[in-house]
Amino acid sequence: MEKNIQLERKLNPLNVWSLALGSIIGWGAFVMPGTTFLPRAGTLGTGIGMAIGALVMIIIAMNYGYMVEKYPVAGGEYTFTVNTYGKKHAYVCGWFLGLSYLAIVPLNATALGLVSRKLLGGILEVGYMYTVAGWDVYAGEVILASVALILFAILSIKGISVAGWLQTVIALALVASVFILVVAAIISPYTSVENLKPVYPEGKSSMAAIVAIVAVAPWAFVGFDSIPQAAEEFNFSPKKANGIMIIAIVFGGFVYVALNTITASVMPWQEMMEKGYDWPAGEAVEIMMGKAGLFFLGIALVCAVLSGIIGFYMATSRLLYSMAREGALPQWFAKLDVKTKTPKNAILFVMLISLTAPWFGREVLCWVVDMSSIGAAIGYGYTSLATFKTLQQNPQDKRPVLKIMSALGVLFAVIFVILLVVPGMPSYLALESRVCLVGWIILGIVFYYVSHKRK
Repeated sequence: MEKNIQLERKLNPLNVWSLALGSIIGWGAFVMPGTTFLPRAGTLGTGIGMAIGALVMIIIAMNYGYMVEKYPVAGGEYTFTVNTYGKKHAYVCGWFLGLSYLAIVPLNATALGLVSRKLLGGILEVGYMYTVAGWDVYAGEVILASVALILFAILSIKGISVAGWLQTVIALALVASVFILVVAAIISPYTSVENLKPVYPEGKSSMAAIVAIVAVAPWAFVGFDSIPQAAEEFNFSPKKANGIMIIAIVFGGFVYVALNTITASVMPWQEMMEKGYDWPAGEAVEIMMGKAGLFFLGIALVCAVLSGIIGFYMATSRLLYSMAREGALPQWFAKLDVKTKTPKNAILFVMLISLTAPWFGREVLCWVVDMSSIGAAIGYGYTSLATFKTLQQNPQDKRPVLKIMSALGVLFAVIFVILLVVPGMPSYLALESRVCLVGWIILGIVFYYVSHKRK
């Protein structure tokens, strides 16, 4: 009976779009205007840099769209690689990509504690336990993150239709809240176009400012690739996946730029940076709309965090399920729940690993997430390589433009890796993240050979 159980095809295009957008937009979209975007690139530099970054990701997404047409099954990048370059390459891709997805689940869960600090006066900062890498760990925040992880694991196990419906509601609420803030900024007497000047940081060239944003844009858009992970659960033609990914990337770019522009519009943005506000975006919205503005910002923020948990629960569990189905992981991960047709064991595994993360503090978790960003780049690269090879093997497809895009995708993936591992680059990994990366590589090698020997 268990061998006949399959994933259910219950996701419609809106569910899938919501899945991608909810995975793209997280906590970072609301804090990066004050920590990264405005200080590094100003207003116009951020807009142009994010547009270029979105274009790069759309080129890569075109490769994903083609491969989903060829392999409309769970697994995404791992499935593409195993069918074109074999199990060894697929293992490398899956090993790094798995950590990339897995790390974002607890990252979003622990962001709920940050929401309480920003919007609720830190009411969950109770039960101080210890400090790790400068981050105070409180029992209240650990409990909140743990409850969220358990709750959304249960919802994910309940069935893809339940998770898809919930993700759609949350993503639409996120978009609606951001649009309300945009409209308020346009009509508010407290905002001015003059406050957006200078459009680039003083003492920095326009090119340097734009490049600084392009360097982080690929990681800002991580999550659109959750769509291929759900390909086996589409209730529509896989050919539509390409357009859905592109629309999600465009919406994601809009949200990033909109929140950055709103933050800069209420007062000269350089003056805002000099004032040293703890949360410039929140300060700007409160000046513009008062407590009502914080209410809508809070809705958007909570929706972004929760949608990220749901999205990456789905993406991680389907990746593990696909790897187990191909024999790269124990068959335990490939078992589906008889009633709900979901990879229950894989979801529970993600939950159990994620439940340990809040105890280490958010700073340590950020080291792992930064390091795991290389997994996204590896996934982009392998998908683009798989597209190039598949096009060569299927000359009847006659897509010369896509062949160029696949080559560009490989080039972009190599650049993304260089940005992370070469000293002096804008996204160069911190020492702690580099240590985590080396440890993960060693662990992957050991796990591979132990599994190979056991077989």
